[in-house]
Amino acid sequence: MNRILFLIVITMSITASAQQVLTPEGLWKLSRISALGISKDKKSIVYKVSTPDVAENKSNSKFYTIPVNGGNPLEVQESDTKDLLADKNVSPDGKYILSTQEVKTEKVLGTDFYPELDKSEAQIYDGLDYRHWDTWNTGSHNHVFFALNKGDKVNPFDIMNGEPYDSPQKPFGGDEDYIWSPDSKNIIYVSKKKFGTAYAISTNTDLYEYNIETKTTKNLTESNPGYDTNPVFSPKGDLTWLQMKRDGYEADKNDIIVRFNGIDMNLTGNWDGSVEGFKWSADSKKIYFTAAIDGTLQLFEVNFPGLTKIAATVKQVTSGDFDIHAIVDLVGDNVIVSREDMNHAAEIYSFNLKKKAFTQLTKINSETYSKLTLPKYERRYVTTTDGKKMLVWVIFPPNFDKNKKYPTLLYCQGGPQSPLTQFYSFRWNFSLMASQGYVIVAPNRRGMYGHGQAWNEQISKDWGGQVMDDYLSAIDDVSKESYVDKTRLGCIGASYGGYSVYYLAGIHNNRFKTFIAHDGVFNMQSMYGTTEEVFFNNWENGGPYWDKNNAIAQKAYNQFNPINFVDKWNTPILMIQGGKDYRITTGQAQEAFQAAQLRGIKSRLLYFPEENHWVLKPQNGMVWQREFYKWLKETL
Repeated sequence: MNRILFLIVITMSITASAQQVLTPEGLWKLSRISALGISKDKKSIVYKVSTPDVAENKSNSKFYTIPVNGGNPLEVQESDTKDLLADKNVSPDGKYILSTQEVKTEKVLGTDFYPELDKSEAQIYDGLDYRHWDTWNTGSHNHVFFALNKGDKVNPFDIMNGEPYDSPQKPFGGDEDYIWSPDSKNIIYVSKKKFGTAYAISTNTDLYEYNIETKTTKNLTESNPGYDTNPVFSPKGDLTWLQMKRDGYEADKNDIIVRFNGIDMNLTGNWDGSVEGFKWSADSKKIYFTAAIDGTLQLFEVNFPGLTKIAATVKQVTSGDFDIHAIVDLVGDNVIVSREDMNHAAEIYSFNLKKKAFTQLTKINSETYSKLTLPKYERRYVTTTDGKKMLVWVIFPPNFDKNKKYPTLLYCQGGPQSPLTQFYSFRWNFSLMASQGYVIVAPNRRGMYGHGQAWNEQISKDWGGQVMDDYLSAIDDVSKESYVDKTRLGCIGASYGGYSVYYLAGIHNNRFKTFIAHDGVFNMQSMYGTTEEVFFNNWENGGPYWDKNNAIAQKAYNQFNPINFVDKWNTPILMIQGGKDYRITTGQAQEAFQAAQLRGIKSRLLYFPEENHWVLKPQNGMVWQREFYKWLKETL
């Protein structure tokens, strides 16, 4: 081979290597990190790394420690992590230990009523809450137990004996739902002590205090009708928790409450934001927390006034285009956090409070990312139809050329009240979408945390109103750019985003060439009749569809109901649905698919019988990605 040809080959090889982009297959090879906590000696971070195995349709996990100041990770056995970490289930005096298990508290199954009919598969209900998220109620509830800390032979005692209530809460509650008091005499736990239909229409969880000597229970937050969650004691022993004020409103402002000298102090009540998670400083003088702000999740602090006359004041501690979605712990001047951005899955970082600087501690996917050409993104502020400034994230394909034209996707976020930030999803992945050659337009429309509580609340009872104008304002504004191929616009989204897709399909005035809706609300009346958390529909829609005297509800179920605009559908649409999604049930996608098919509109139904509102199994996730981009290639 001559020198010139050799150099050409080498140059082409280097260029090809540099031009690698993220693919669905590559996404499902990335590892996922979970910080388990700080070691008891405060010297190491303990974490788990899970890596999907598509061929085996499972994930494989390994466990590691890494010094809090950085260094080389050390692999440990899962069993070793229990010795490394402080066991929050053990009482402070070491005498007792907490555990949880499901307990049968009510008759539901046919065999419960008729044991002689042992092959019966019947289930009998006298009230709602007959299923939740992705499981049916079989008469069993999560209960908290305590026992002497002497090993497995000691019989645990059920502190909720006979109660048809859950702690940890279903479907997502964990050990954050129950804690010991500092004196080891009481157990504080979270529960929504409502049953059947009353449970389905309420968000009123409370903090309960169980005394292990008297075997009595006291409601600590009875006066608050909304959510009370995440109980923690400060280092000085003050009970602290997160609170929402209004019953039935799952997206209400979340505030930090401290019970001090018998008075409940709201530390964040005068701050126009909503708290996600928090940690006390070692000296009990400050609380650090995460919250959405202007399209990101950042670290904040609030001082604890105690008996002083100084007001509690919230300060933003970090800033930048990234998300801090979890605080692991505080060690000296460092806050250990989990951090991610649109191009990078989560890693563990240390943030130094004095130097105001991050140090990346783990790099589980760095080698993979170093081989990829990643997309770039920009902030864009669009003027809405009511004169407000709206943040819109615009994500560009790798090696973006402004002189070319690109197909462009309007992304519709779910929730409807959830922040559209720098998150890294293993399904709705902006980096992956852009890497397939699409420009992504992701507006922080009404209903997004991080832009003030009024902006967040404006979407409730107005699902098809201003928010739809926000979507269209975003795509119309970006479409003015020369790099957008206005003949190749698509619209995609899940959950409320799926509702948005169905609704926009009837009002878009030929803007879009294709639609994709995942687990979206298509018929708001049948949604009301089949969903499990009825409080959500009551709040968001203003009440039930049969209340003809309720003007707000009638507007929601008629004017804002996508099913009423199917006669205007004229665009290809892909429906994706999980068979175990009891939040937005299978019938929603079936109705939409049947309507599109009978109207002669190109449509496809992608159905996952064993998935819930999400797609979690590796091979199902791969099918999701392949069908998603296959549809876009066919129709856009």
